[in-house]
Amino acid sequence: MAEGRATATRFGAVRGWLEAYEPRTRPRRWLYEFLLFGFKQAWACLFGGLLLVLLLGTHLFYPDNAMLARYDFLTLAACAIQIAMLVARLETVDEAKVIIAFHVVGTVMELFKTAHGSWIYPEAAFLRIGGVPLFSGFMYAAVGSYIARIWRIFDFRFSHYPRRGWTVLLAIAIYVNFFAHHWLPDLRIFLFCVGGLLFWRTRIWFRVWREDRCMPLVIGWLLVALFIWFAENLATFSNAWLYPSQKEGWTLVSPAKLCK
Repeated sequence: MAEGRATATRFGAVRGWLEAYEPRTRPRRWLYEFLLFGFKQAWACLFGGLLLVLLLGTHLFYPDNAMLARYDFLTLAACAIQIAMLVARLETVDEAKVIIAFHVVGTVMELFKTAHGSWIYPEAAFLRIGGVPLFSGFMYAAVGSYIARIWRIFDFRFSHYPRRGWTVLLAIAIYVNFFAHHWLPDLRIFLFCVGGLLFWRTRIWFRVWREDRCMPLVIGWLLVALFIWFAENLATFSNAWLYPSQKEGWTLVSPAKLCK
């Protein structure tokens, strides 16, 4: 779906203006398309980027003796950003619904994983469920926001997509393993390989500007996983959460997390 529905946001008008520009030479057109790609990616990452700025900013500058706990401030600030983005028409209502859904699902996952010691939230919070501060769901929501926005902004299509039944079975197996590997053998690497084989021929088609482009879907997933890994390093550095290996001091998140 192209930007038809996106004209409901301010990005629709900006996108129309940028895409109407016509560089005079081929090298300039290539450069312009590259810069336009970067702008659209940045727009898709808007909520996630603001959340990372909040995590780092509060880690460095939030007062230790503040009446409001830092985690609670993050929860309220994330809610305020969402409201402001809707009021200012920086995102659509459908995108906000995706964010809410990811927040709820992510919070449930956090409750399970923290109960089994996969990671901890080391700071105090009043706005929490068990040991999980409510801002944590927004980190899942940031990923959901990116997916919803990037799909629309770049008008995603797919070729050689596997049969839906196989993809559903793989998704179910991944989520079952997410919970069950605490008691059963961890099949993460096996499922990672199955996914690679299943989607090996799949191409994702997208439009940055005037022409349709494509790339292998598995390469796209790898790039997304890489940026999430970068974000995890920034988030754990800011004490948003800590893995067991980071309890005695921050260390780089294991690159093995790219497969998790």
